[in-house]
Amino acid sequence: MKYQIVALNSGLDKKNFDCGNEQLNNYLHKQAGQDVKRKLCAVSAIIDNNRVIGYYTLSNTSIAREAIPEELRKKMPPSYYNLPATLLGRLAIDLQYKGQGLGEYLLIDALKKSFTASVEYIGSMAVVVDPIDEAATNFYSKYDFIKLPDSGKMFLPMQTVAQLFT
Repeated sequence: MKYQIVALNSGLDKKNFDCGNEQLNNYLHKQAGQDVKRKLCAVSAIIDNNRVIGYYTLSNTSIAREAIPEELRKKMPPSYYNLPATLLGRLAIDLQYKGQGLGEYLLIDALKKSFTASVEYIGSMAVVVDPIDEAATNFYSKYDFIKLPDSGKMFLPMQTVAQLFT
C-alpha cells in the first residue's frame, strides 16, 4: 500500500477532505482535533502526500450484557452488566479515493489496533460500530459484524478479530 496511516495531527492537510457525507466531513474539519486533545478518541488518518484521504476513530465503550447473543453471553461472567468494548466511531474515505480498497485497509488497521490494545493494555471483548447509513451497514456486514438488537449498532467479537492476527 502506497499510503501511510498516522495519528491525526495539526500538520496534516484535512481541509479538502470530502467523503460525500457532510457529518463525517465536518467532524474531520472542525471537531476531530479537539476530540484528540480532550482524549475523547484516537483518530487515525490515511494520507497521500500529507493530505488526509481517509480516517477512523477509536474510543472505549461498553455493551449491555443483555444485548449480545446468548451463545456469547453465556461465556461472560454474570457479574458484568456492561461488557467492555472498543468503539470504531467513524470511518470515511475521500470520494476521489473510493474503490481502491482503502475502507477495508482502514478497517483492518482499526481491528488490529483494537486487538493489540485488548491483549496488551485494556480489556475489550468486541469492536462496536454504529453505521451511519445502509451502505455502512452493508460494508460492516461483509466483515461479519453482528447487529445488536434495538440499537442499529453492530459488533464483532474480539475472538473473531483475534483469528485475523494470531
